[in-house]
This record gives sequence, C-alpha cells and structure tokens, in this order.
Amino acid sequence: MNLSIIIPVYNEENDILILLGQLTRVEYPPFIGKVEYVLVDDCSADQSVSKIKSFIEGKDQFRLFHHEVNRGKGAAVKTGIKFATGDLFLIQDSDLELSPSDIPAMLQGYMETNVQFINGSRYLPGVVRPLASYRRYWGNKFFTNLTSILINVRLTDMACGYKLIHRDLYKQINLKEDRFGFEAELIIKALRIKRNNVAEVPVRYFPRNAGEGKKLNNMDALKILWTIVKYGVLRLD
Repeated sequence: MNLSIIIPVYNEENDILILLGQLTRVEYPPFIGKVEYVLVDDCSADQSVSKIKSFIEGKDQFRLFHHEVNRGKGAAVKTGIKFATGDLFLIQDSDLELSPSDIPAMLQGYMETNVQFINGSRYLPGVVRPLASYRRYWGNKFFTNLTSILINVRLTDMACGYKLIHRDLYKQINLKEDRFGFEAELIIKALRIKRNNVAEVPVRYFPRNAGEGKKLNNMDALKILWTIVKYGVLRLD
C-alpha cells in the first residue's frame, strides 16, 4: 500500500525545512510501501519555494506544484491529490502545529479499525500537548459538536489538519470548498457516505498565534460555520 503525503504551503519559509526534515525521519509501518511527498505552494510571497527546491533537489520522492494565485488550503490539497499516486492520502500542514511523529499512529489506526478515513484529534487523551487558546478551543468545540449533531456521529475535533483518507473514498466525494472550510466539507461528506467509516486518533498539537504565522482568523471561522450549514443542514452535494 502506497502513501501520498499532501503538503499545502503558504508563506512558511521559517518552518518548511524543519517539517521536511521531520518527515524524512518518520518510520512508517511495514504495510506502507512507497511514500511520496506532494507539496503545493499556494502563491507564497516569501522564500518558501526557493527553500523547498533546494531541499528536494535530487530527491525523487518529493514533488512540488504551484498556484499562480492564492486559492486557499482546500484548493492546494485538491491540487496535490490530483497529482498524487498513492492509495492513501495524508494531509500534512506545513506550520509545525502538528507533529509527523503521529503519522505512524494514524496509519496503524487505519489498519486496526478497517475504516477509510482517520481523523486526527487534538483533544482525545493519550498524548501530552501544550495548552492552546481557550477561545479557539471553544470555537472548535462548537463547530465539532454542531457537526456531530447534524450527522449523528460523535466527533471530537472536526477542524484538525491531520486527515488520512483512502483514494476509493475520496473519489466518491465532490469537494468544492477551496479554503479552510474544506475540512468540514470533507468529513461531513465522508460520513454521509458511510456513518461508521471514520475513526479518530489522538495527535500532538503545538499551537501558534497570529504573530507566529497563524493563518486562520475570525472571518475564516464564519466561513467554516457556513460550510457546516451548507453540507450538514442543507445537504448540498
């Protein structure tokens, strides 16, 4: 079974090389054959691209694609999956808030539960984490609980960036959202296809604030809420 790690990048010149180094040190389970890393630059205005090119030169398992204009995280993920060759797709944020050391646990969860979608959770017990913003925590809990009620499945962290999905399930989902709302759309539509086809695995979380490069803002939160309404209440395709 082959794994494609999809890495959307936008203005991460300070962190991207650290992340790529961490990824190369991950020890993948024996059932994983080939691992490829598909980076998609979403029109960064800093030195992210030049640093990536320098790092991946001569490394065939890394590929880099570009957006000519900024289109959003969801659009970058969709571009990455379009060019990915693996049986499994893992979404990996490039901001160091999530640790690649948790990837083996997500893959193991996939094998043990025999489901097609593993959702990372920053709130399940099992790992030690730094404390995060209380207001951001309650905002996410509100969105997660609302989604859980609408689809009648108990989730603990709808907005976590770590999501592992099998190609067969992804092909059944028509993703439309280009920005942060795509995560809500992805998990809602996956659960509408098969309610017990998602499992959660606890992951580490190293939160950062706006001064450290945090991209999500209050307007994005409102868009995520609208995304939940569109696909959870109105049940749009």
